Amino acid sequence: MQNKFDLTTQQTLPIITLIVAAAENNAIGKNNALLWHLPNDLKFFKNKTWAMPVLYGRKTLNALENKPLNGRWNMVLTRNADLNVKGITIVHSIAAAIENCLNKGYKELMILGGSEVYAQTIGMAHKIYITRVHAVFNDADAFFPNFSRTEWQLSSEENFTIDEKHAYAYSFQCWKRI
Repeated sequence: MQNKFDLTTQQTLPIITLIVAAAENNAIGKNNALLWHLPNDLKFFKNKTWAMPVLYGRKTLNALENKPLNGRWNMVLTRNADLNVKGITIVHSIAAAIENCLNKGYKELMILGGSEVYAQTIGMAHKIYITRVHAVFNDADAFFPNFSRTEWQLSSEENFTIDEKHAYAYSFQCWKRI
């Protein structure tokens, strides 16, 4: 009997999509907070994740002040068996999150981070949305994992310059697994 999570079949898995804002050095945060404020990235994030099942870790939940993101089915990955937050489905494995998606008929699961969750899921991901912040943050303490450009292809990119609301140049990129 085949394991329904066998990545070689791709038949029963939902599309696994990672979405992240990362600096040139893959920095994504410091002290459980973002390193920048880019209003257009927040809109991009909201548009891509709206009405979708989203999975993120407990530290990201803490950064969200222990509140679910509106308009999305929120799942939090944690080892804490006692965690209970109104409006959030608690899961203890990636497989459980995928199973939940399959049971509810979803065809895509959005992974929102943090760095540990990205590291656990990048190997099974089909797509990555990166807001590439064109700066380096050497004092960051959280990073998006490196990924091989031989396994991924840039399928779209839209570039933006610094303006009165955005202190950093940035690009919206979509990478698809080859």
